[in-house]
Amino acid sequence: MVTLHEGGAFYLGNGQWSRADSAAVTTRADGRPLSKEEGRDKTMAWQILSAHNKGTDGDRLHIRFDKLTSHDITYVGIIQTARASGLTKFPMPYVLTNCHNSLCAVGGTINEDDHMFGLSAAKKYGGIYVPPHLAVIHQYAREMLAECGGMILGSDSHTRYGALGTMAMGEGGPELVKQLLNQTYDIKRPEVIAVNLKGAPRRGVGPHDVNIALIGAVFANGFVKNKVLEFVGPGIANLSMDFRIGIDVMTTETTCLSSIWETDDKTKEWLALHGRESAYRKLEPAPGAYYDGVIDIDLSTVEPMIAMPFHPSMAYTIDEVNHNLPDILHAVEERARVSFGKDVETHLLDKIVNGRFLVDQGIIAGCAGGGFENICEAAGILDGENIGDDRFSLSVYPASQPVYYELIRNGVAEKLMDAGAVLKTAFCGPCFGAGDTPANNAFSIRHTTRNFPSREGAKPQKGQLTYVALMDARSIAATAANQGYLTPATEIDKDIPTYAYHFDRKIYEKRVFDSKGIADENEKLQLGPNIKDWPKMEPLPDNLVLKLVAEIHDPVTTTDELIPSGETSSYRSNPEGLSEFALSRRCPDYVGLAKEVREGERALTEGKCAGEALPELRPVMHTIKETFPEVSHDNLGIGSAIFAVKPGDGSAREQAASCQKVLGGWANFAVSYATKRYRSNLINWGMLPFLIPEENLPFEKLDYLFFPQIRKAVREKDASITGYVVKGGKLAPFTVSLGDLTDEEREIILDGCLINYNRRSL
Repeated sequence: MVTLHEGGAFYLGNGQWSRADSAAVTTRADGRPLSKEEGRDKTMAWQILSAHNKGTDGDRLHIRFDKLTSHDITYVGIIQTARASGLTKFPMPYVLTNCHNSLCAVGGTINEDDHMFGLSAAKKYGGIYVPPHLAVIHQYAREMLAECGGMILGSDSHTRYGALGTMAMGEGGPELVKQLLNQTYDIKRPEVIAVNLKGAPRRGVGPHDVNIALIGAVFANGFVKNKVLEFVGPGIANLSMDFRIGIDVMTTETTCLSSIWETDDKTKEWLALHGRESAYRKLEPAPGAYYDGVIDIDLSTVEPMIAMPFHPSMAYTIDEVNHNLPDILHAVEERARVSFGKDVETHLLDKIVNGRFLVDQGIIAGCAGGGFENICEAAGILDGENIGDDRFSLSVYPASQPVYYELIRNGVAEKLMDAGAVLKTAFCGPCFGAGDTPANNAFSIRHTTRNFPSREGAKPQKGQLTYVALMDARSIAATAANQGYLTPATEIDKDIPTYAYHFDRKIYEKRVFDSKGIADENEKLQLGPNIKDWPKMEPLPDNLVLKLVAEIHDPVTTTDELIPSGETSSYRSNPEGLSEFALSRRCPDYVGLAKEVREGERALTEGKCAGEALPELRPVMHTIKETFPEVSHDNLGIGSAIFAVKPGDGSAREQAASCQKVLGGWANFAVSYATKRYRSNLINWGMLPFLIPEENLPFEKLDYLFFPQIRKAVREKDASITGYVVKGGKLAPFTVSLGDLTDEEREIILDGCLINYNRRSL
């Protein structure tokens, strides 16, 4: 299904390749061999990146995006941060959607207060406001924002519109703040990996099947990490636009930086259907485009897939699971025990009924599953069927009100409801644990974006455990037709009708507030009682004492474990309130330990004795001063830190870092960072993104660590930094590094956070 080629290659067009080390490397017009450097400039990715680069260095890019988009879990914090730094007007189109905190009964008035803040901000600063239940963030962006050759930055990790010719990236809120303040998105020039598509998918195979096969092939080995995926090849022509979009949105889970596709007449027709003909232009790599690696996907060989708990990369064919049920389900139970220990009981093997796997719930939803074509094909499979009146349930969430309207108009909604499915409005809740949380020990199959532990809303620390697997809408429908018995859609022998889509723009024209870029300085922001400003944050001190208050040795730590989704959503506008949930699902004692250290830091900044607020610090400081007598309360900072092998997989949510900062955090120690997004969030909140080899880990939880002249080391770009474990009256040295940092990133860390940096700059 998926084959990886690590060596570089030149693309000759129409699925033809020349290996970089081959004697048949393509040549230039003058007959001379084409160099890799020349070939790299011929990719679609570079054509777009170079057009948006405001710097003069081709290896260090300074990107200005065309448009921004955020949802109601992130936009309040972004605008509050930008306000604190001098924002007066949105300098580019900025869309504020409301698809995450849509359940306004949760948290009292909090969520709707945030929505009204968003509406008032769109009026005051010249933005666009999409009311709740009208569209999920990425569907609105596809329908109304994406354009060929453009770039969009979003504060949601699945900001991916490459199938429509737009290079889009999902980042933490501070990166959007930079754009709002006319700063740039600064990155090294990324490598580009070609995804060469050939063949056509079989009946019953959908985009999520391709996604799971791809993620399973590249996630663990880091083949595409922080690189751009460029989709090329003859197989693209065999895919509808909805199918392409369905693949593209899940490239986030490969850990790539962004994605871009060749565009064609189907792209042109799709944009014209949405009233945006002018957004189209032909995109394709120039002959001789050089790629740093190639992924071949033969669409004709892709089978119905399932990503078993607890990660999208746990890829199996559905047939493989059905034929090896006891072994595979036992392996899932073992993964649960590794992650949750004694907090939960596992009874997954109980779901083998008469030799078959009986699941409890199906969900088709969000930016990945809620597209028109996915739902129509699911309805075709379910037409005339009955999902039954037992435990199995099926919920379907169209991705936008225009999609929902068309499903009603063409009779698809009726077919789904007649089979027993429940149709709901556009809402991202099932993707992050704010809707359709199944019962304890239940198994849910979902055409959504992620299946991390607790992503569906369960709380293992309270003894709750549920299992989520990712599947395509077609196989979910086939399973529903068999009343919950796991079934690949290729086993369904039905003629599935196809439907033409008609987009009704009036739905948005009547409800979406669009300022047309005109700011109203007289508009007052509507601030609910839960909307709080960021607390004061100090610059990086000359010398730093850290207490390690969390130590995580899991292979990967997700942002859901660093700051949970679901129940925390209503507190995303309240930094102190939200911080109470930090690491609560992984390290329940983290918040209390971090607060103890923070009290010592607060005493220090108030000119008091830190040892009185934190008595255990006294012998630590005595040991430090024996070797470093120049250290005093005037040049010292105190904070907490965490260690995780590979933190930050998943969401772009900046709060995974900001909550640590609010609690007095100054650093993360990691062997590597799972995503650029999380590392950027640490930096933008003034935290030190230390790197250290795990096998040489010289400290353990609750140890104190001392970094003399840390400010000087950051400012002078030291390649390695010496720290000391303070223990038993002795200082034991060890070495860490900060990895690659831009000059601006160093200044942000020195200033203590992006807010301080911007205030100083202004």
